[in-house]
Amino acid sequence: MRGVNLKILGFLVALIIISALTARPVCVFAAGIDELRAKINDNNNQIAAIQKEIEELQKQLDKTGQDKKSLNNQIAQLSATVKKLRADIKLTEKKISQANLVIEEFNLEIKSKEEKIADSKRVLAELFRSMNEAESQSLVEVLLANNSLSDFFGDIERTKNLQNSINVNLGQLKELKDDLQTQEAKKEAEKKKLQNLHSSLGDQKSLVETQKGAKNTLLRETKSKESTYKKLLADRMAKQQALENEISVIEQQIRVEIDPNSLPQPGSGVLLWPVDIPIITQYFGNTPFATQNPQIYGGKGHNGIDLRASVGTPIKSAQTGVVTDTGNTDAYCNGVSYGKWVLIKHDNNLSTLYAHLSLIKVSPGETVQIGQIIGYSGDTGYTTGPHLHFTVFATPAVSIGALKSKICGTTMKLPISPYNGYLNPLSYL
Repeated sequence: MRGVNLKILGFLVALIIISALTARPVCVFAAGIDELRAKINDNNNQIAAIQKEIEELQKQLDKTGQDKKSLNNQIAQLSATVKKLRADIKLTEKKISQANLVIEEFNLEIKSKEEKIADSKRVLAELFRSMNEAESQSLVEVLLANNSLSDFFGDIERTKNLQNSINVNLGQLKELKDDLQTQEAKKEAEKKKLQNLHSSLGDQKSLVETQKGAKNTLLRETKSKESTYKKLLADRMAKQQALENEISVIEQQIRVEIDPNSLPQPGSGVLLWPVDIPIITQYFGNTPFATQNPQIYGGKGHNGIDLRASVGTPIKSAQTGVVTDTGNTDAYCNGVSYGKWVLIKHDNNLSTLYAHLSLIKVSPGETVQIGQIIGYSGDTGYTTGPHLHFTVFATPAVSIGALKSKICGTTMKLPISPYNGYLNPLSYL
């Protein structure tokens, strides 16, 4: 009988057994992942349907427009806003569910890869053991163990195949480990996304309550009478005009020399748009609205740009920087000036102001990153409808002033700058 290397034969049998054992869990994992992917696809369809609903609600909001001349129109605007915010909540909840499913899918894939890595290590251990046993025999011993030269050279060939198998398995193990690291990185990114979604959900629920409160306050103040609402609007406009004149007097007394070379070169990309879909509703300077209503801006023109943004639209920092301060002029004189605002100082000698917010998400002294959500758009302060007022200052020219307003009878905190400190945002966006 020919001499047969029983050790190699034993190894091949062990390899077959290991392969058979590792094949079964893969089917289980595949079935679980397929089921999860079906749920994810179903969720995607539901998300698309909710997004379509939100688009329709946004069209309704755009129809009511930026016109507060009618009480019925304003009540309709507030009601539609609450309805849209509730749809936003539904969408966020569905996205949270989706993120959880994706994380669960990653967990299954990671577990599958971890088991494959463990199997691969066991196979390699067996291959190395067999290789060591084969190499521990001298050529003379191998030759004597075989009945013929053909058997001897067959054993040598099998040893070479064993070495090739080790190289192949090592390559597969490296690929599995690389895949595992990729999956774990994706999982961590999805977890961070999930945390942000949970934060957004809390903000959206808070905004719903704020808007419901605003509607109730308006009904209480006007007693549902159009004539009372007209008087309320007229009073706010008069206060706004008087306040702008008070600010104008202060700003005209400030003298700040600004070195143009200290500012960034004008050009797109210096600053990020603070909203994802920028639609300008009023430009900088002597716009038609500013020209037709010179009293509103103290005759100086519009000191920033207005961007369409329904209540609850995320507002993002236009550049990395430090929050100089935040405030709410409504707390001292309702319905005039900036309402809720955030001022951020950037390293490029520019400062940016975000006004008429419904919710502020940052604090004075906090470092914010470019694109970070700093608040949500709203309808606070003096507005003709929900939007974001975005101003760019030369940093040396802007300061936080404590304005003692005669017309409001209070002292309010807000950014103050000489007119040469106001820069056209479009020069930097």
